[in-house]
Amino acid sequence: MTNKEPIQMTIVYDNNALGENLKADWGFSCLIRGLEKSILFDTGTNGKILLSNMEKLGIQPKVVDQVLLSHEHRDHTGGLKALLAKNSNVEAWIPAYFSSNFKNMVRSAGASVKEVTDFQKICTGAFTTGIVKGWIREQSLILETKKGLIVVTGCAHPRIIKIIATVKELLKENIHMVFGGFHLAAFNESEISEIIYNFRESGVEKVGPCHCTGDDARRLFAEEYKENFIDIGVGKEIKVQ
Repeated sequence: MTNKEPIQMTIVYDNNALGENLKADWGFSCLIRGLEKSILFDTGTNGKILLSNMEKLGIQPKVVDQVLLSHEHRDHTGGLKALLAKNSNVEAWIPAYFSSNFKNMVRSAGASVKEVTDFQKICTGAFTTGIVKGWIREQSLILETKKGLIVVTGCAHPRIIKIIATVKELLKENIHMVFGGFHLAAFNESEISEIIYNFRESGVEKVGPCHCTGDDARRLFAEEYKENFIDIGVGKEIKVQ
């Protein structure tokens, strides 16, 4: 880990909002700053809401250097076109299976497309898992910090435990934090409890389930992780050295 600045992660799109002037909507987006490049992970559903939330949080679109999209669902890709209209000088890291129409939209806006298949570094201190296979294929973002790895997930369609196992196999470092959508709304309490047990067994120190995780799963994670549970919503800022 060579990064000397704290990594600052700001939630700019989520189902919940932590400020009265911020707009909640179904979807997810998080801006990561403090690395070699600023990364916007996913873009939410609605470009107007994305840009409005960013503006109210004092974030200019031009600060974004890279956009990493987890999977081709509108609640994670819908805001990209509006963002590119404000700042086309970005690299869009997109799973290779995305449609030609989507890739052409990105290129026609003036941005460059980086097609992702395998695990790779996207900038100093940040990696893509590559495409993790599942009923819906998806990539996640990995950040290096002095406290351990941070894993950011979009919807975790390939299953959150599989993503965590993939990260541990790829980098063989402890996982400090996992946050984003865990896609557990349809799971019962027994199934969720088993998943939480797997989190503990995997050594995950802090969790921030949001977006598609489901209220029951969020509650159970909060009960287990207590002070190491992170309440995620639009406006939430997380800093890690």
